[in-house]
Order: sequence, then structure tokens, then C-alpha cells
Amino acid sequence: MSEYLNEENNTFRDNISTVNKEGKRIWVHARKPKGKLYNYRNIFGYFLLAFLFLAPILKINGEQLILIDILDRRFVFFGIIFWPQDFYLFYLIMLAIIVFIIVFTVVYGRLFCGWACPQTIFMELVFRKIEWLIDGNHTEQRKLKAQRLNLSKIWKRTLKHSIFWIISFLISNLFLAYLVGTKILIHIITDPVSEHLSGFVSIVLFASVFYFIFAWFREQVCTIMCPYGRLQGVLLDSNSIIVAYDYKRGEPRGAARKKEIEAGIVKGDCIDCKLCVQVCPTSIDIRNGNQLECINCTACIDACNSVMKKQKKPLGLIRYASLKGIQDGQKFKLTTRNVAYTIFLIFILVFTTSLFINRGSIETVILRTPGMDYQEQPNNEISNLYNFKIVNKSNEDISLEIKLLEPKGHIVVSGETLLKYSSKTEGIIVVYLNKNDVKEKKSKLKFGIYHKDKLLEQYETNFAYK
Repeated sequence: MSEYLNEENNTFRDNISTVNKEGKRIWVHARKPKGKLYNYRNIFGYFLLAFLFLAPILKINGEQLILIDILDRRFVFFGIIFWPQDFYLFYLIMLAIIVFIIVFTVVYGRLFCGWACPQTIFMELVFRKIEWLIDGNHTEQRKLKAQRLNLSKIWKRTLKHSIFWIISFLISNLFLAYLVGTKILIHIITDPVSEHLSGFVSIVLFASVFYFIFAWFREQVCTIMCPYGRLQGVLLDSNSIIVAYDYKRGEPRGAARKKEIEAGIVKGDCIDCKLCVQVCPTSIDIRNGNQLECINCTACIDACNSVMKKQKKPLGLIRYASLKGIQDGQKFKLTTRNVAYTIFLIFILVFTTSLFINRGSIETVILRTPGMDYQEQPNNEISNLYNFKIVNKSNEDISLEIKLLEPKGHIVVSGETLLKYSSKTEGIIVVYLNKNDVKEKKSKLKFGIYHKDKLLEQYETNFAYK
């Protein structure tokens, strides 16, 4: 592809598209995209937004759909409660997520950035649409920015940034609902501000940061701050599926003039209309190849396809493809490598899901009381004393019954038997065994914890003798 890049458009390798040679910010006024992929992206994005706003409100089994209560160390995901005792699950799940991100990016590029990243969704589906509504299209926005300050400009700027701030404040409160719960949030909102002054200041500061990102910093998050964008340089290879320009078909670019046609000069399908650049939210030229700033939002695909339709040429001059596929002139297809990686991704999803589903509703710990030796008892029996702790990780009350499953013997339990949901209980168990049944210094004991004759969990420990 390098033979088609002259010195002028090769400068993208030395600087980012939103900063000029003097180091000043080049403000991006993106043309409003339209097309099939943009419509699909809108549907998917609004679905994610609806989930984000409804998750703190919807309930499963009486619990908020998602709750991350760090202060009380209580986490709820889709109605399932997690406690600090389940922290090992988070380690496993975090490792699975990291592996998933790496493998997903190797195969599908930055598909997440363009379709599911909160930065992209809020920017493109909320804030930028408000901007188009108030300031007009990309051309009108440039004129408004360049014109002198007057009543019209003051009104538009005030209206837009006021709406931006209100949305930022609402979203800040929404995130708070994920941290403390919807009920507590409503209680905080209805109380006088003076009673929650520190919390109110924190929300205002968070809203200010949120407003700053979407009103001013914008695409710089993707090009400067986002670590995922930086990682793509080492994760992508020639087989990764990205938004790519078919330079073999498109070059040499430019509209064919009559004299060139008569002279037999053949031009590529790209007429150099630069529409793909105008719709790009990070203001790059996709024809220069894969770049750090590209978030795979597909706006350039829709723009190019609309031009190809008018030119009565095949669609897909810019499309989802791998660099190897472009070089070999092949159409998009799933390779054996992609299928294998996709199966591995599905396995990771099934694995993490099974961790959640198969997690027990209680967690039991039964240990011999420190410093206590075995006790001789009547009827040729010996006893050991145990401390138990049981955590109810479900969202219902549990009527506990502890039974000795192995070996033969009997127990006496002292402690609370009714365990409220999302709580824990502690107590003492005295285990009595016949001396003739104890063959070793440390024999295995197996307990069963029941609720209404349903076995919830088994726990094994040792019985000491001699």
C-alpha cells in the first residue's frame, strides 16, 4: 500500500489527526453518518443505554439487577448476591475477561470500541446528536465556531452546554445507584442537601469530569487516554478483522476525467470525495491504513457505500476485512483460525457463566476449636468441639439443619438455626463418635447442611483422637 501514499498524506504516522504542527487542538466537526450499519449501531447502542438506565431499577428475586456496594462489600449481579467470600470468583472472572479481550481483539479488532464502548455510545448517540440538533450539521458547526460572539451564538452555546451538564449530572446519579442502591439514592435525593453535603460535592465533581470528557475532551479519550486503543498495536495482526480500505481496488484514487479516459489512464474506484474522512469521529483518513485513532465505528463504510451506489460500482471499497484478505484480494470469510478463536471465546463465556450459576447459596466453614483436645464420654464415646460459621449468600431466609453424614455418630448444635438472607451465623457443634469407629488419629468427618430436607452444601473436616 505504501506506493499509494505520498509525502503529504503519510504524515499520519508522525502525529495524530486532531493536533496540528503547532500542537494546538484541531476540533472535530463530524458529518452526520447514515446507512445500514449506522442504523444497526443505533439500535444496539440504544439497547445498551436502556439496559444501563434500567439495571438499577429492575429487580430479580427482590434484588437490584446490578449493585456494586463497595462500602458494605455486597455485590449483586442479575439477582445473585456475592460477598467477600466469593472474591475468588472475581479473580477467575477478571482473568477470563483479560483473556477474552486479548483473543477477541486479535480476531475481531476494535469491534468493541465502535459498537459497545460507553465512551462511543454516549458521545455518538447522546451528546453529538444533541449538538447536531442545536448547532446544526458539520458545516454549520464550523461557521458557528468561527463567527463572532452574538446573541444567537450565546443562546446556542448556553443551551447546549446546559443540557450537557444536566445529562452529566443525571448519569452521575445513575452511577451512584449502582454503588449504593436505588432506594438509598432516592432517600438521599429527597433529603435536604445539607444532610449529604460531602456526597453532593462528590457527585458534582464527578458530573464535572463527565461533562468535561463529552463537552471538550471527546475523541482524545480514545487517542490519548484509553489503554485498549494503545494495546491494539500489539494485539492486531494481518489476519485480524478491522475496518479496512481496499487499496488494490481503490487506487489510484481520483475521479476519472474525460482526457484521462481518452488517454487510456485507468483510475481506481475511489473518487477521492473524502466523505469517509468527513464522517469519521476521530478525523482520520481510513485510506492510510489501520491507525491508532480508528475505533471501527463503521461510519466510513456507510459513507463509502453511499458513494459507490451513486457511481454504480460494487459496495465494500471500505469494509470489514483483514489486511491479508485485502492483499490477497479475498472477500471476507471466517478462517479456521477465526473459528477456533471464536470457539475459545464461547468457552470462556460459558466458563464464567457457570461460575455464577454453580455458586452455592451458602458458604460453610467448620473447624475444630483451637486448643481443645478430644473428650472422653460415657457409653464408650469420644467427642470433639467445633466452631462453625455459615454465610447465607442467597436472597431468602434459610432454616438450617446440620447433619453428620460420615461416619456414624451424633452431634449437638448450639447456634442460630434461622439464617436471614444476606447474613451469617456462628455457633458450636459437639461431635460424638464411638471409640471403636475411630481407627486413626485424624478421621474424616463429613457434614451436610440442609434447608427443608434439601442438601445445600457438604463440608469435610478432621476428627482428632489420641
